[in-house]
Amino acid sequence: MQKSLYYNVPGARRLSNYLWGLILSIGGSGFLLTGLSVYFNIPLLPIIKLETIQFFPQGLVMCFYGFLGLSLSLYIWLIIIWNLGQGFNEFNLEKGEIRIFRWGFPGKNRRIDLQYSIDDVQSIRVDIQEGLNPKRVIYLKLRGNREIPLTRAGQPISLQELENQAAELARVLQVSLEGI
Repeated sequence: MQKSLYYNVPGARRLSNYLWGLILSIGGSGFLLTGLSVYFNIPLLPIIKLETIQFFPQGLVMCFYGFLGLSLSLYIWLIIIWNLGQGFNEFNLEKGEIRIFRWGFPGKNRRIDLQYSIDDVQSIRVDIQEGLNPKRVIYLKLRGNREIPLTRAGQPISLQELENQAAELARVLQVSLEGI
């Protein structure tokens, strides 16, 4: 019998976040430079014809969109740098404890480190919702109707991987499996 299970949970360092950060950085810079070019009447971007754009209202709106795009890209880049959501799930059968660790936003609660006794586990619950925005989550159901998600947020895992991981957890922890 296994003495412990360890699952790595990837965080915000995904290809999609890098692409969104890059797209928003380039787009926001383009809009902001276009708006500033029109305001100062200096061609900061060689592909822009300043005569065709008036500062009020087009240039002003471009500055606003540029600032908004750069703000969102800064937020995404900070999330990537901090690697939000990255962590692990450890089920130690020798010690009889479960440890769930995640990285959060900087500050006093940056380290999210939850520890529970294996005796507190009632079941493993699987939540599968298909559609435009699919949701596939494994929950650790504890006494007191507390449910803790064990899978990563944002990018659903495959159904086969979800079922295998949930079945393995239920078998090792010797609890029931709900939702499949």
